[in-house]
Parts: sequence; structure tokens; C-alpha cells
Amino acid sequence: MNNARQKKLMWVIAMLVGVAVAVGLILYAIRQQTDYYFDPTAITAGKAPENKRIRAGGMVVAGSVKRDPNDPLNIQFEVTDYKAVVPVTYRGVLPDLFAENSGVVATGELQGGAFVASEVLAKHDENYMPPEVAKSLKAEHAERGTDVNNGQFIPATSMAEIDQRQAEQSQNQAQAQSDSQTQSPTQNESHAPQ
Repeated sequence: MNNARQKKLMWVIAMLVGVAVAVGLILYAIRQQTDYYFDPTAITAGKAPENKRIRAGGMVVAGSVKRDPNDPLNIQFEVTDYKAVVPVTYRGVLPDLFAENSGVVATGELQGGAFVASEVLAKHDENYMPPEVAKSLKAEHAERGTDVNNGQFIPATSMAEIDQRQAEQSQNQAQAQSDSQTQSPTQNESHAPQ
């Protein structure tokens, strides 16, 4: 083989190796960024992998949103597909559209039966439901033989309303404790032997 042909062959081989490496890196990156979606039923059935990044979605259970009083960025709530419920823990600021009885998709890891979210996405408007959640709920209704469009959903509760409700409950509990402490001595005096 002459020298010019040998150089050309080396360039072609180098280009093919370069393209193969580039395609391999692209496929690796895509595989690493792929988050598989699981609904609460699949998660509770053990189909979701532990300690691997996944997406979980469903509807936020009414009354399940709890904030840590010492650290309001620590939030716990539950997500349901109306067949199963999965507890979710999230540290951060929730989206403005996050509300009870509304659709949510969270990205994170399943750790010991609880879902630890690193990102929470909320619905866009009154009629929006994440596609994965809609598909899951549609399948559930098909299994039960009910019509998805006739389903009655409780209106969403905004985070402001949830925070206000929790503050009122705390005030009521404090007031009840205060009342019981002020009534205790007078009740004891009336029952004291004379």
C-alpha cells in the first residue's frame, strides 16, 4: 500500500472510531437522563426501583400536606392514583400552583417506601392533569367500568389556604390548652373538701 492510501485509511478509521465514541456518549447521557414514570400503585407494588431517579405522579391527597414547624422548607404530602397512596418528602419551595386535590409529578428517589423528591411540578390550570396521571386514572376507570368524564373531583386547595388552615388549627390548640389551664384551678377549688 502506498503512503497516501495508508493515511486516508487511517483518517477514515479515526473518524469511524470518533463517531462511534460520540454516539456511545450520547446514548449513555440519554440513558442517565431518562426518568421512568411510576404511579402510586406501581410504587406500592414494588415495581419501582429503590435509590434510582424516577418520576412519580398522581393527585395530592387532601389534608396530607404537612410543613415542619421548625423548618418550613421541609414538606411532606401524599400522592394517590385513587388505588394506592405514596408518602412524599420534599425540601424546597413548592410551585405556586401546587395544591391539594390537584395533579403533581415529582422527580426523586424511592427510599424505604417513601418517595424523596428533588423536584415537584404542579398542574398548569384547572383542567390540566399530567399526561401520565391522566393515563393511569383512565386505566383505573376502565378497570372499574366507570366513565372518566363523569368523575367528580373536589376543588383544589391552594397552599395559602392550607397554611392558613394549619395556622388556625395551631391557634385553636393553643387556645384550648390555655382555656384548660385556666379552668383547672377553679374546678379543683370547687371540688376541694370543706
